[in-house]
Amino acid sequence: MPTFAELGLPEAVVGVLAANGIENPFPIQAATLPDSLAGRDVLGRGRTGSGKTYAFLLPLVTRLTAQPTRVPGRPRALILAPTRELVAQINESLAPLAAATGLRSVTVIGGVGPNPQIQALRRGVDIVIACPGRLEDHVKAGHADLSGIEITVLDEADHMADLGFLPPVKRLLDRTPRDGQRLLFSATLDNGVDILVKRYLSDPVVHSVDSAQSPVAAMEHHVLHVDKAARLAVLADLAASPGRTIVFARTKHGAKNLARQLNSRGVPAVELHGNLSQNARTRNLGAFSDGTATVLVATDIAARGIHVDGVSLVVHADPPVEHKAYLHRSGRTARAGNDGTVVTLMLDEQVSDVRQLTRKAGVKPTVTRCSGSSDPVLREIAPGERTFGEPVALPKPEAARPQQRQHRPSSGQQRPGRRRQPRSRRPAAASSR
Repeated sequence: MPTFAELGLPEAVVGVLAANGIENPFPIQAATLPDSLAGRDVLGRGRTGSGKTYAFLLPLVTRLTAQPTRVPGRPRALILAPTRELVAQINESLAPLAAATGLRSVTVIGGVGPNPQIQALRRGVDIVIACPGRLEDHVKAGHADLSGIEITVLDEADHMADLGFLPPVKRLLDRTPRDGQRLLFSATLDNGVDILVKRYLSDPVVHSVDSAQSPVAAMEHHVLHVDKAARLAVLADLAASPGRTIVFARTKHGAKNLARQLNSRGVPAVELHGNLSQNARTRNLGAFSDGTATVLVATDIAARGIHVDGVSLVVHADPPVEHKAYLHRSGRTARAGNDGTVVTLMLDEQVSDVRQLTRKAGVKPTVTRCSGSSDPVLREIAPGERTFGEPVALPKPEAARPQQRQHRPSSGQQRPGRRRQPRSRRPAAASSR
């Protein structure tokens, strides 16, 4: 396998990678970089955790560094992602590369004030990393001109389709030059992603490094058949095992309640869902990343694309509705070649649904009747000492910022000359503005 230097990356970029302990390309990087560095449109099929962030950041930075020109209000590269957290993580990966090459970037998301974004765009940036809705607001208001975009990246395209963002994505892409380079990364090609490929990618080179179901082989899958009365105790025992745990709930209300119930039992947990303000979401994800909290209780949409190292256990406290969600949730563990364990808690009335769910996901889990938190099966699934502290009193959560209504990413444009008054609005499904 060729090294990054042999692939033709600038010396400054190779140095940044080496300083971060990244010596050899991941398979998806080795596969796509020769084509993307040559200016070809690329369609990369690979799940999150496969190394695709660098697969698009490295050619993007290389291209912009070769011709260092910057025009106020006209960014040169655009990266679109479905959620605020994924935007933040892409920006975190980009930051050292940009610093080493003199490039400027801005993140464009909802849930925070727009003025800093507007000022950065006006001063001039090379790279915009954005959720579709807020960027479309800036474009319509004249704060961002996409006519100078040389390279466009669509990350987690299938998840953007799931969240209903394809219409604004199309409108944004229509404003970029037709002859610009485009890189699209997606785990699957359904839900309209194939339409994007046919409409916006020119003779793309397709690289399928791993399928949407590829992580299944690297995980242990268990289904615990529990009584409703024992569900919380079983969950708390699993959550108190060593390592980081992500617990998935079906609703925002359910995630909030589970986080508080775990904390009351001495298991440090934080919540992540669309009813939180952006500051609270960032703070909670940071607490989970730095180990202050060992458990993250999240909804499906809030956790899309999130990458936190060392997640050893995923628990479906509420089984997901469909198999793609099962695979996505489960993909938060067993990342980058590591092992992981996935546990689904199943009540009596969920037996048929869970059986169908795992079959469609291509999973053959070990199904066990679990009597409660003292059942030996819990130590077999998640070995190690349980750590329970004193009940934790969480701070009163901040009120969520007003957010745009679900699947209306282009709403909320301010009329010229009219001051906008705060008002209460229904939060978006992914809070992905």
